[in-house]
Amino acid sequence: MLEIKKVETFYDKIQALRGVDISVKEGEIVSLIGSNGAGKSTLLMTVSGVHKAKVGTITFEGKNIEKEEPHNIVNLGISQVPEGRRIFSKLTVEENLRLGSYAYEKGKHYDRDIKSIFDLFPVLNDRKKQRGGTLSGGEQQMLAIGRSLMSNPKMLLLDEPSLGIAPKLVNQIFVAIKNINKEKKVTIFLVEQNAKKALELADRAYVLVNGKVSMQGTGKDLLNNDDVKSAYLEGAAKN
Repeated sequence: MLEIKKVETFYDKIQALRGVDISVKEGEIVSLIGSNGAGKSTLLMTVSGVHKAKVGTITFEGKNIEKEEPHNIVNLGISQVPEGRRIFSKLTVEENLRLGSYAYEKGKHYDRDIKSIFDLFPVLNDRKKQRGGTLSGGEQQMLAIGRSLMSNPKMLLLDEPSLGIAPKLVNQIFVAIKNINKEKKVTIFLVEQNAKKALELADRAYVLVNGKVSMQGTGKDLLNNDDVKSAYLEGAAKN
């Protein structure tokens, strides 16, 4: 479904991605883990067209997209939930969701689709008249995910969905991600600092180190890998 081949991305003269090869098959949850600064968010931004690959190809359902503009990539069926949520804080929950719906047939399925979001995240229905900025961090993350789902994506790019979320809501977010994949049939490409959660959820996963893929395998295999345990899981086990 998504094929990333030999991708290199730069910030001016600083190279952020170095020959990255990653594939995501339809229906999968694929996780990408790595330390801060490894290039994980840059990769998602490159897939979504915000940053352009200087070298390499990105294909989605057989179509080359590495030179496409972000709005065209959304129209093809890829929607990103950015790190830090980036909701419209002065708009209400409903208004945020309505903006998300315009990317799919100009919002004509809004009433149907917003009901689906409220079924997934009932708290958003309770808060639908509130401004986004008044929500808790976890509720804002739910809103950001819901806004992206309103574009009816085939693939969802999730960038650090547990970042800044109260621990009691982290499990709820990950349960929702699994439901989006299994029930809504949306393919998931997940970047996540919480390596344990990301690998438990993933069908397959990759480890990114200094802009390069250093390891790949099933989520279960990487959970049991000694190098992965040492680098990414030991701290989580102590918390």
